[in-house]
Amino acid sequence: MSRYILDARTAVPHFPGIGRYVTNLSSALIPLLAAGEELTLLDGPAAAQPVETSAPATPFDIRRQWRIPRLLRRLRADGQALYHSPYYVMPYRPGLPTLLTFYDAIPLRFPGAVPARARLFFRLAATLALRASDHVLAISEAARNDLRSCFRVPASRITVTPLAAGAHYKPQPAAEVGRVRDKYGLPERFLLYLGINKPHKNLPALIDAFARIASPPAPPLVIAGAWDDRYPQPKQRAAYHQLGDAVRFLGPVNERDLPALYSAAALFVFPSLYEGFGLPVLEAMACGTPVACSNTPSLIEVAAGAALTFDPHSVAEIRDAIVELVEDGPQRAQRAEQGLARAGLYSWQATAAATLHCYRHLLGNLREG
Repeated sequence: MSRYILDARTAVPHFPGIGRYVTNLSSALIPLLAAGEELTLLDGPAAAQPVETSAPATPFDIRRQWRIPRLLRRLRADGQALYHSPYYVMPYRPGLPTLLTFYDAIPLRFPGAVPARARLFFRLAATLALRASDHVLAISEAARNDLRSCFRVPASRITVTPLAAGAHYKPQPAAEVGRVRDKYGLPERFLLYLGINKPHKNLPALIDAFARIASPPAPPLVIAGAWDDRYPQPKQRAAYHQLGDAVRFLGPVNERDLPALYSAAALFVFPSLYEGFGLPVLEAMACGTPVACSNTPSLIEVAAGAALTFDPHSVAEIRDAIVELVEDGPQRAQRAEQGLARAGLYSWQATAAATLHCYRHLLGNLREG
């Protein structure tokens, strides 16, 4: 028996990205398992339906440092086992071959995004997690490069396993688009940003750029996603420019509604200064929406020419990219077609297959399942 233990204790609302990663990865892994292989989730999401085991400590409970390793030893009792942590807060002496998923180095690459204490905690916890891990999964080549430059992790210990849009991210029928448009009170034509409002997302620059094209009127700008009140600058910029209803702060959107929200948008704009991957760009492309995004390493990697890119530090370039795609219908159609093709190259099945190969390699089982 080869048991692969995926720690799902951080698959909670506080970490929505990790929750989606664990759910999508585990669901795609299960059909790939060979006879004698088993996936075990520690407090995993019910949608995945592998074997689940209740963990004896929450992710941030200091007792996890000895309770989780004891549980892992029990789970290993009937054969080989490995431990896969999707987060750097983990037991640092797990006692099993260990795999870690690494997403980004935002606290180090963009220190203004987090307080000094949080930066210190990230560096310490990530360093301990990397030392405890036999191998690391990076979600992009950009994340892999950050591992090497920020933490000096050898290339031989890193495998890139990209994220992917869920299968439900695809162009939506008119009835579904209409339902979501009515639910959120959206106009027939609008520009869309989806994501949080932390400083590295660069929303003040997007609003400054949009203000420069408000006359003649551009389609309204809809900013959707969870809002952190510690960072009021985007709303302050919109008020400063007196944009009124031209900028709509939509707040969180139900996961079920996201494909139709993307599909309804005339253009998706993503001005982020730093991303470990840039999943919203891929999701928008998968829904057939043309994309304008930053020319940062991970976004160039994900979009690969399908999106119109700009320097996120230049308000003028952001403005020009929006105007170009708003006014150029043929280019919008071309970008949408290219985006669909690009998004089709990513799948959770491929990511799961690459992850399973790492599992088998770590356990010394090199046979193909």
